[in-house]
Amino acid sequence: MADAHGFLNVRKRESPKRPVSERINDWNEIYVDVCPDERNHEVRLQAHRCMDCGIPFCHSGSSGCPLGNLIPEWNELVRRGQWSDASERLHATNNFPEFTGRLCPAPCESACVLSIAEEDTGGSVTIKRIEQAIADVAWESGGVPVHRPETSSGKHVAVVGSGPAGLAVAQQLTRVGHEVTVYERDDRLGGLLRYGIPAFKMDKDVLNRRLFQMREEGTRFVTSSNVGVDITVGELRSQYDAIVLATGALDARDNRDVGGRELGGIHLAMDYLVPANHECEGDGPSPINAHGKHVVIIGGGDTGSDCLGTAHRQGAKSIVELDYHCEPPAERDESTSPWPSWPLVLRTSPAHAEGGERRFQVAVQRFVGGPDGRVRSMVLAEVQVHRHDDGRREIVPIGDEFELRCDLALFAIGFHGTEEGPLLTDLGLRRSRRGGLTCGLDWQTDAPGVFVCGDAHRGASLVVWAIAEGRSVAAAVDEYLMGHSELPAPVHPMQVPLTVM
Repeated sequence: MADAHGFLNVRKRESPKRPVSERINDWNEIYVDVCPDERNHEVRLQAHRCMDCGIPFCHSGSSGCPLGNLIPEWNELVRRGQWSDASERLHATNNFPEFTGRLCPAPCESACVLSIAEEDTGGSVTIKRIEQAIADVAWESGGVPVHRPETSSGKHVAVVGSGPAGLAVAQQLTRVGHEVTVYERDDRLGGLLRYGIPAFKMDKDVLNRRLFQMREEGTRFVTSSNVGVDITVGELRSQYDAIVLATGALDARDNRDVGGRELGGIHLAMDYLVPANHECEGDGPSPINAHGKHVVIIGGGDTGSDCLGTAHRQGAKSIVELDYHCEPPAERDESTSPWPSWPLVLRTSPAHAEGGERRFQVAVQRFVGGPDGRVRSMVLAEVQVHRHDDGRREIVPIGDEFELRCDLALFAIGFHGTEEGPLLTDLGLRRSRRGGLTCGLDWQTDAPGVFVCGDAHRGASLVVWAIAEGRSVAAAVDEYLMGHSELPAPVHPMQVPLTVM
C-alpha cells in the first residue's frame, strides 16, 4: 500500500541545481552531482508523496503521460527501495527514460492529483525526478540489459531519422527480430537530441550509452546519409520491406517581411544552436557566437530558452527574450485550463534563472543596421494578438514604437513542419496544412509501406510524444510485415497534438 500521508509528511523537493555563477561557465548538466546514496535516499522520500490514486491521471495519455507510464507502480517500488523492479516497470513502457527524465516538461506532474490544490498538498509528486533517478540507478548498476532477438524475421526496415521517434521505432523492431537500419543525415546520431538540445540540459554521454546498447542489440546505423539524395527512394524501396519516416519538423518559421531581415547578425535559432553543439562535440568554434553581444531572442518557448542558456555560456553582454503573447498567470486559472489539462501558466526554465530579461506583448517592427551591414538595434512595439474565426492570427501594434540595442537576433518562433525535399517528392508525399505528413489508422502514409511518426507527423512536440509515436508505429510496422504484432501501441495516430508553450 502507498503512504496515504506521505505528501503531508514529506515536502516536495526538486533536484538541486548548481549555483548560477558556476554553471554558466561550463556546458555540464545543471544539476548538482549528488553521491548516489544521498540521491537515492532523497528520491525514495519523494516517492512517499505518491498516493497510488484510484484513477491516476498522471499516466492518462489525454492529460498526462502519452507513453502510459505506470507511474504509481514504479513510485511505490522506489519507495520500497526496489530499484531493479522499478527500472523493469519503467522500461516496459518507455524505451529511453534517461531522455524523458531530463528533457520532458512533465505533463504527468500537471495531471497529478496533488496539483489540484497545491497550497494544501505542497504540489505534485516529483515524477520527472524519480524517473531520472530510476534510469540513472539502472545504468550505474548495469541494470539496463541488452535485448537481442531470439530469431530473425528476415524482414528489413529502414528508419529515416535518429531522433527519439526513430530510435524508439528501431529498438522495438530490432527486438522482435527485424533487420533495422537507421539513416541519419548528420555526422553523428541523435537528431535534435544531439545537435538541438544543449549539453547543459542533457550530457551527450547519456545519448551515447543508449546508442551503444542499441548497436549491441543489432540495430544498424548509417550517418552522413541524406535519404533521397545520397541514397535514392528507389534504392530504399528495393532494399527494404518497410520504411519509417522519423525526420522531425525542422522547417523553421521565419519572418522575411520584417524590414532589415537581410542584415548580418540575424539568424534562425537552429542555425545558432546546432553549431554551438558541434563546438561542444569538439568540432571547432561556432561561426555564430554571443560573446560580448547584446542578444535578442524572438520567441518565448523551449527553443528560445535553449538559446538563452547557450548565450549565457558564451558570455553575452545582455539578453532579452521577446514574446508577443500576454504574460501568462503564475498559477493555473481553472476557468481556462482546469485540472488535469496542461495549464496555461508562466513557465521558467533554469536558463531564465541564469539572467536575461523577458518582455511580453511586444513584436519586432523592423531591424536597424549599421554601416557594416550588420544589425545594431531593432524597433519594437507593444502588440495584441487577434484570432479570427477562420483560425488566422493577427498581431496588431497598439503602442508607441521604441528601440532596443541588438547585435545578435535569433528567431525562435517555432516550425512549419517537416522539411520539403527529394525524399517527400520521390515518395509522392505532400505536407498537410499543419506542415506534417498525414497517415491512416495504421500509421501508413499515402505511399504504401511507408510509415511516419514523431514530429514529422504531429509537428514540433515533446520528446515523450516522439517516443510514444515511435512505439506505436513499431507495432504497426510489425503487423504490416508479419500479419500480427504483440508490441504495445500507446497512442493513436489521430490523437490531437499536445500544445506546450
